[in-house]
Amino acid sequence: MKKIISLVAAASLFASAGAFAADKISVGATAVPHAEILEFLKPTLAKQGVTLDVKVFTDYVQPNVQVAEKKLDANFFQHQPYLNEFNKGKGTTLVSVAGVHVEPFGAYSTKVKKLADLKEGATVAIPNDATNGGRALLLLDKAGVITLKDKKNILATSKDIAANPKKLKFKELEAATLPRILNQVDLALINTNYALEAKLNPSKDALAIEGSESPYVNILVTRTDNKDAAAIKKLAAALKTPEVKKFIADKYKGAVVPAF
Repeated sequence: MKKIISLVAAASLFASAGAFAADKISVGATAVPHAEILEFLKPTLAKQGVTLDVKVFTDYVQPNVQVAEKKLDANFFQHQPYLNEFNKGKGTTLVSVAGVHVEPFGAYSTKVKKLADLKEGATVAIPNDATNGGRALLLLDKAGVITLKDKKNILATSKDIAANPKKLKFKELEAATLPRILNQVDLALINTNYALEAKLNPSKDALAIEGSESPYVNILVTRTDNKDAAAIKKLAAALKTPEVKKFIADKYKGAVVPAF
């Protein structure tokens, strides 16, 4: 009888261990603000039985690749237009499970104080991925620096510029490198997560910045086979709480804006 009880107890412990393991999730994120927000949530999720493992990346490709390859459970670094373009280009079927915040995209310079001071033939660096490159050009169009043929084309390239009065020269570079080469160009269009990492203050240092109407909401992303997992749902819910909204407001002072 004791042997049977021991076997039952062992089976129960094994089941519990399995359940605990199932509630450990790994999430890829860029350092600022995504990983910081996730780190803030660790204690909250722990109380709900979810152990959160945050993996920090410095690029926009590997977090999606590793989720698709099941090396990560989810990621948090991108907006929907980028995800759409990635899925289309790589043949993946990653999906958004929560929209969390907007990082207003900005134009920065160490050589001029305002966009009107850009000289003829000035060099402008923009991200080399299709969605963020288009986003940069749309911001310059809105600021009156250039004119695009189609002001709604989020995948615009330099070939889509209808008017370039200052004959600006566009340099397409990986988004993560833009803060590092800021002093080598006349103007750089930088994603806010990389601007913050470089100690730039978007609300003070940007010569032009997107408004609150920006459609580029940063999202929590996972695979289709994982989107209904209990731990993913708990993380998605935790990312959209009043506590996270306050954390974002207090820490980023308008450089990151809650989208919920």
